[in-house]
Amino acid sequence: MQRHHFSLLLAGLLLAGGAHAAQADHVKASHAWIRLLPAGLPAGGYVTLDNDGSQAARLTNASSPDYASVMLHQSTEHNGMSQMTMLDHLDVPAHGMVSLAPAGYHLMMMKADRALKPGDKVKVILRFADGSTLPVDFLARPANATGAG
Repeated sequence: MQRHHFSLLLAGLLLAGGAHAAQADHVKASHAWIRLLPAGLPAGGYVTLDNDGSQAARLTNASSPDYASVMLHQSTEHNGMSQMTMLDHLDVPAHGMVSLAPAGYHLMMMKADRALKPGDKVKVILRFADGSTLPVDFLARPANATGAG
């Protein structure tokens, strides 16, 4: 009888844990694109993230099979000087959105593993603080692009 109660308790805990949706389940990505630069320079990745959940979603990192590393950065201007800072996370507010765009938040994509050209699709995996992931296809755009096109 004791074993039966333990099994029911374990099943209940597993069901309760499953009822809590992952952060990535509430985030939708749109307008995802990458600005390709010449001569093997790092590419910038941009996307709009919409969170329809009742809690903030914390983006902690990203990766891509097409790049050796993907880092989260923020570009700012201070006293007429542009600077770029690496971030350890970016919060997408509950029922809100965050845009990763030129001259702001962006993904810095280092060392492409293959020759990419405008029009190619690049898979990027966004990772959230709870361990959930959101795979997103980014459209490669030329160096003079200003948006997703």
